[in-house]
Amino acid sequence: MTPDLPPDLSSALDRLAHGKSRRELVQRAETISQRYRSAVGSRDAIRDADDALAYAFTRLPATYAATAAVLTAVRDAWPQFFPSSLVDAGAGPGTAAWAAVEHFGNVAHIRLIDDNPHVCALALRLLAASATPALHNATYDQADVLATARNPASADLVIASYLIGELAPDRLASAAEALWSAAAGMLVVIEPGTPAGFSRIRALRAHLVAQGAHVAAPCPHDRACPIVDPDWCHFSQRLNRSRAHRQVKGADLSYEDEKFSYVALAREPLARTPPPRIGARVLAHPRVGKAEASAKLCTRAGIVTATAARRDPERYKAQKAWRWGDAVDWRELPD
Repeated sequence: MTPDLPPDLSSALDRLAHGKSRRELVQRAETISQRYRSAVGSRDAIRDADDALAYAFTRLPATYAATAAVLTAVRDAWPQFFPSSLVDAGAGPGTAAWAAVEHFGNVAHIRLIDDNPHVCALALRLLAASATPALHNATYDQADVLATARNPASADLVIASYLIGELAPDRLASAAEALWSAAAGMLVVIEPGTPAGFSRIRALRAHLVAQGAHVAAPCPHDRACPIVDPDWCHFSQRLNRSRAHRQVKGADLSYEDEKFSYVALAREPLARTPPPRIGARVLAHPRVGKAEASAKLCTRAGIVTATAARRDPERYKAQKAWRWGDAVDWRELPD
């Protein structure tokens, strides 16, 4: 399933871009990308209102798609979770907040935090266009994200999307603690699906699990991550490109694939199906041949290759339908 932007968000972006030079937005987007590649944060990469708009056209659809995919996994893992309040930390143009209200209809109180005045101003204009009261009435603090977020149990759900990669490595532990302190129910952290992005996710996960957090997704366990370098855990979400999106990105294809790594951490342990039947996560595109179907899985037993022979039609059919990122049942091998 390809998650499209909510119609009111898409329409608001189009209205803001009306009359703007697409060529200039393209140039600005390229400049912003160059600034990010030089390891500056969003405050230095996005320097005025037109920069913010160019950034939104190039990156908001992809980050929305990734966040939507993550929140779908969270909802599937913990269907009893009904957050009524949200903190969007490092909110940028408010992408995660829009995705959250699409996935959790109970969200009524939203607080966004970012220190960039230009994305803050853009986000407020987008939020004002929403027909959803929680978004329309959301508050946006232009402030230091971690200092402001460090407020014990300030929201049921805290989302930090593409934030921690902008921090110095020696700040990761304190950042993890600040974000975790604000989460009454769950903390969701999303990063680019690169080895460096996954490394940050793995370090944050280990730090907070040691402090009592419980992994809701993607891992089917709270044990140490079994991924060994140079491999890394990441997922992919396809999204449709609008005509304006293609123009600003200078792209021909009508879609793109956003790669991301993430972890969702809960205050309370989730009920898991006991052995020998346990949950697992598909870590790569399954391979389907005429004789068998196989898939790389993360399980409580570690990384496992699940293989189903065609002569076992029921199991073969089930594994043939698996997709990268799916949560699936897996029977542990006997001792």
